[in-house]
Amino acid sequence: MLGGEPFEYANQIALLPLVKAVRTKYPQKTIWCFTGYTFDTDIADMMKKWPETSELLSYIDVLVDGKFIEEKKDLTLRFRGSSNQRLIAVQPSLQEECIVYWTDNQNNL
Repeated sequence: MLGGEPFEYANQIALLPLVKAVRTKYPQKTIWCFTGYTFDTDIADMMKKWPETSELLSYIDVLVDGKFIEEKKDLTLRFRGSSNQRLIAVQPSLQEECIVYWTDNQNNL
């Protein structure tokens, strides 16, 4: 198990073989990633600097982005701990070049 932030550059390098292998062996599985970074600012900037970021995102279906904020903690939220965190459908977001939020009724994920 990897500790820390998956989108730190060194961790991206370490994660790439794993997520690629999972996607290859289990193409029907949905791959989720949790990050303290934000998709439309931090990760968008990383994509400009490092090709590994784009490759890593190409294997991820759902990204839970944003830091956990204790003051925004909400135990009623699904798959996240604070109300500032977002559930992003990565592939549609990359295709449409804007954030597309993941919902339970997305049949393709």
